[in-house]
Amino acid sequence: MKKNYYLVILIFVVFFAISFLTNILGAINPNVSDSFSLNGTMTGLLPFSFFIAYALMSIPSGMIVQKFDEKKSLVFAWILALIGALLFSLFPSYPVFLCSLFLIGCGMALLQVIIYPLLRVAGGEEHFAFNSVFAQLVFGAASFLSPFVYSYLVTHLDNPALRKGVMISLISYLTPDTLSWVSIYWIFSFVSFVMVAIILFSRIPKVVRKEDETVGAWDTHVELFKQKSVILFFLGIFSYVGTEQGIANWISEFLRTYHGFKPESEGSQTVGLFWGMMTIGCVPGMTLLCYGSSPLRPSSYCQLHFSAMPNLLCLAFPHLAFVCR
Repeated sequence: MKKNYYLVILIFVVFFAISFLTNILGAINPNVSDSFSLNGTMTGLLPFSFFIAYALMSIPSGMIVQKFDEKKSLVFAWILALIGALLFSLFPSYPVFLCSLFLIGCGMALLQVIIYPLLRVAGGEEHFAFNSVFAQLVFGAASFLSPFVYSYLVTHLDNPALRKGVMISLISYLTPDTLSWVSIYWIFSFVSFVMVAIILFSRIPKVVRKEDETVGAWDTHVELFKQKSVILFFLGIFSYVGTEQGIANWISEFLRTYHGFKPESEGSQTVGLFWGMMTIGCVPGMTLLCYGSSPLRPSSYCQLHFSAMPNLLCLAFPHLAFVCR
């Protein structure tokens, strides 16, 4: 397939949007805990409800993509995210938030299963290693930006003198006065709606899958888990993503508990800087990939079905953090 520059850019936009929605929990966790009077276990259920969706949706996502093609699956994934964000924006409560996070997590898991094979096809298999690292650079940039957007919204909504401009006035009207942090979910609703519209009007080619990318019976999945390379690939990303998300999700709460920093200002900005530093770390990796190739290429089937599952470690990390406290 000829390199499709529009599709590659669209995939990078999807990466940006996924990260913008996904990595805000660390910045808002303390405010959520205060607003709904949550204890440690209840607060730990927030990332749990989000990342358990990755565990449940990873393998079914591959089946969904194969049956309904990439475009329909992309639209469906963003509709799930839109419903989740809009649901909580309209009915902000703790039980609704858990349901909202689960729906958004399902959408994000499906998106991540779709876009990696799509990126390989759109950008050319020989450029996949570089493009996937560049995608992580875009991903990190959104993670860096979203806590600052959140901080800007909360700061302006909590101060009546700063409620100027059409956007701030509208969000202020829609958001409860005592829950200014909910405003970020109105932004997420808007982003999800825009992504649905963009994808509906875009030409998304159907990925012609190789033999090792075809969804098989459960026996096929069992055989994959018997392969050492698949297990090592899984454990490597499992450990990395768990550590990354664990730190991001609890750094603001840590700074508030032990250093007295405000979550909506210093805490959220620290989360943004954490992702910013992670993003800068992608640059040396991209440079190295320009002068060499990736030494290992995991099974395409493994990428298609298990790329979202390593987020499972995030389920345990919050509880470990509170045990250490």
